[in-house]
Amino acid sequence: MTRIGLYPGTFDPVTNGHIDIMGRAVKLVDRLIIGVAINKDKGPLFDLDERVAMVMEAVEPLRGKAEIVVQPFDRLLMHFAQDVGASLIVRGLRAVADFEYEFQMTAMNQQLNREIETVFLMADPRHQAVASRLVKEIARLGGDISSFVTPSVAARIAAKVGRQA
Repeated sequence: MTRIGLYPGTFDPVTNGHIDIMGRAVKLVDRLIIGVAINKDKGPLFDLDERVAMVMEAVEPLRGKAEIVVQPFDRLLMHFAQDVGASLIVRGLRAVADFEYEFQMTAMNQQLNREIETVFLMADPRHQAVASRLVKEIARLGGDISSFVTPSVAARIAAKVGRQA
């Protein structure tokens, strides 16, 4: 039986913290679906195609450890998980605030489908403070984001905010 995991997120942009969680998630599953949420309510800096492209590039070094599929979605997470055959949802935790939010989401998701488990992976200490929202803000204000994202993502952000990478 193939164990399929789903790692959902907006990935606006994909950070080194996301990549770390992906790298550890592929050790747990045979196939990892990375679900790129459309989520227009968050007002993303990057459009969906750009975010999917960044994630596809970011996972390239992980290929071979598990099958990896990058796929956009715009529906209820548990419905998407069912559609792709996922038996577990992978979530990264950085801090206590993340846990409180994720705890509530997991409880709701369990009410929707008790067959799909949620697995929490703690962020590597080097990435615990990294959040896409903060990376974008630092870039907008001319700060150095090179330790938070890949060089390619840094260049894309710089092009969007009108700063040098």
